[in-house]
Amino acid sequence: MSEEIKNVAEQTPAVEAAPAQKETKKAVLNASVAPEDFDWDAFENEGVDSSSKEDTLAKYEQTLSKITENEVVEGVVTSINKREVVVNIGAKSEGVISAPEFRYNPDLKVGDKVEVLVESAEDRKGQLVISHKKARQLKSWDMVNAAYENNEVVKGYVKTRTKGGMIVDVFGIEAFLPGSQIDIKPIRDYDVFVDTTMDFKIVKINQEFRNVVVSHKALLEAEQELKRAELISKLEKGQVLEGVVKNITNYGVFVDLGGVDGLIHITDLSWGRISHPEEVVSLDQKINVVVLDFNEQQKRIALGLKQLTPHPWEALSADLKVGDTVKGKVVAVADYGAFVEVEPGVEGLVHVSEMSWSPRLHSAQEFLKMGDEVEAVILTLDREARKMSLGLKQLTANPWESIREKYPVGSQHKATVRNITNFGVFAELEDGVEGLIHISDLSWNKIKHPAEMVQSGDVIDVVILDFDENSHKLSLGHKQLTPNPWDELEAKYPLGTVVDATVASVGDKNTTLTLADGTEVTAFNREMVKEDGKTALVGETLPVKVVDLRRSTRTVRVSHVRTYQEAKAARETAEAEGTKKAIKKVNSNVEKTTLGDISALAALKDKLEKGE
Repeated sequence: MSEEIKNVAEQTPAVEAAPAQKETKKAVLNASVAPEDFDWDAFENEGVDSSSKEDTLAKYEQTLSKITENEVVEGVVTSINKREVVVNIGAKSEGVISAPEFRYNPDLKVGDKVEVLVESAEDRKGQLVISHKKARQLKSWDMVNAAYENNEVVKGYVKTRTKGGMIVDVFGIEAFLPGSQIDIKPIRDYDVFVDTTMDFKIVKINQEFRNVVVSHKALLEAEQELKRAELISKLEKGQVLEGVVKNITNYGVFVDLGGVDGLIHITDLSWGRISHPEEVVSLDQKINVVVLDFNEQQKRIALGLKQLTPHPWEALSADLKVGDTVKGKVVAVADYGAFVEVEPGVEGLVHVSEMSWSPRLHSAQEFLKMGDEVEAVILTLDREARKMSLGLKQLTANPWESIREKYPVGSQHKATVRNITNFGVFAELEDGVEGLIHISDLSWNKIKHPAEMVQSGDVIDVVILDFDENSHKLSLGHKQLTPNPWDELEAKYPLGTVVDATVASVGDKNTTLTLADGTEVTAFNREMVKEDGKTALVGETLPVKVVDLRRSTRTVRVSHVRTYQEAKAARETAEAEGTKKAIKKVNSNVEKTTLGDISALAALKDKLEKGE
């Protein structure tokens, strides 16, 4: 290059001579030409036709698109790798876009047309700068609204999991996917959907806050609805289909029949009783089911599993008859009885009245519980109705058949207190033989409640009072084993007896007193007023008179007033009788009266007036 510059300098015309100063300048110019002063265009165009070059440049410019920055244009994908996507928009150079911008579209391939935003015609390196994400964002809200209005299916990229669901990238906008809208079947692991691209339907838009809610379940339901309608149109009762256990609940099992669900109710899973469907099937298990019923309007399909096997009653031994003894397990217990499974799917009812000879058994739960292994007697058997009744007590002798011989009236026995009520005590003589001791037959003394004398589980002596074989009722007595204390009391304190008693308590109307031997007696408060007019106080001992003895109520009524009122009345009566006799005697001797007699009579009168 330096040689060419030298040659050009040599060919330059000489400058006109000048004074000494000009000569110095000429020498410098002849020696070298500065690069900034060199005519490079002339050098490069040497030997080239300028008009031809301009034509070529003009044609080249026509092959290129006019690029305006911040404008959205359409380009063609020319190459794809894991990191980048190269897009040709018709510019001098191709644009390179980060591959994650296309993660919502995993099916992107070379030749696809995509929209990009021109950020810069060229950067420092002369490279075209474009963005697909920003182009989508500019049009995203319009695209979302258009898709919602037109009920279109959109693709979205599941970015991350959030509370209650997932965050999905749709057209560059973050939309919310509720957990309940991910799939038709319950989702056990949400994380498997992260970093995946799925089809969605926009189900809700909040224009004010620009919130978008999408659903994948809606697409599946629409697809399932078509399959369901097609399947139901081909269904027939009794048809056997293959399905997969999709969900298990307490009341039954949902089976996927190929995009359409049917329900097996828990009662149609097994001929025998089960407490939960998991005892028969498990999730994702393939099973054969039979169509029991279907409703085209409600689009419900009822399925059965047990119907694929014969009913156990059909296989029940023909030799089994009433009176036979069978063994089984208690599979259900209610107040009225218990169901015993004698063979899988074959049950018999043991009514509570057939469990024990004891009349006090009122609930089956008192006698049996779930899972008990029992032996029973067949009481009734109806093969057509598939019903069987069983009995447990029939395996033991009925104690009431010989009750009078074993427990004659008047005989004494020991019994165990089993139940205490307000009106009496139920006592058991032996298993199945129980009697009632009425409260009036517990004690000769008056009691308010049987619990004052006995407790449940106590063993007491009883005497047989009466029978009722038909209703299995037995009357017992306890007080009859001891003498009646009232016989002795009536003999010891007959009516009119005066004894000393101590005041124990004073009530509103009655006073309670205690005799010397501990016997408790009562008196009306008005009968306890003393001779001086004062009322007797608690702890005070006074003479009382027995005025009433009532065996029926076991009460002794006394009176203190009677003790001094009757004595006073007796004295007054005696005085009156003496006065009458004296007057009568005087009258009889009047005729014989003398002066001296008159003096004697006056003296007698004076004595009488003085009360002597």
